[in-house]
Amino acid sequence: MGSRMYVGNLTYSVTNEQLRELFSAYGEVSQVNIIEGKGFGFVEMSTPDEANKAKEALNGTDFSGRTLRVDEARPPKSRDERGGGGYGGGRSGGGDRDSQPRREFRRF
Repeated sequence: MGSRMYVGNLTYSVTNEQLRELFSAYGEVSQVNIIEGKGFGFVEMSTPDEANKAKEALNGTDFSGRTLRVDEARPPKSRDERGGGGYGGGRSGGGDRDSQPRREFRRF
């Protein structure tokens, strides 16, 4: 297990300092990064052993009225793996810009 952890199901009012204080009971906290308005963040411990202790102790526990989800952080997916969003994804539509129009507009 790496030393960087995903921490999910956070209240939107939690601060970096509160999260640092919570995790510091299990070792030295190198970095805390809460993603504002998303309800999750990342905590990096000094060693993988400390990270594992924190995960085992805190995953599924109550923090500020919510059940924490603590897991090993995964690297972000590359742009190609993420897809293009809803409605079938990808970059489609608009046709081939180099092709000629199929027909002209005619009034009847």
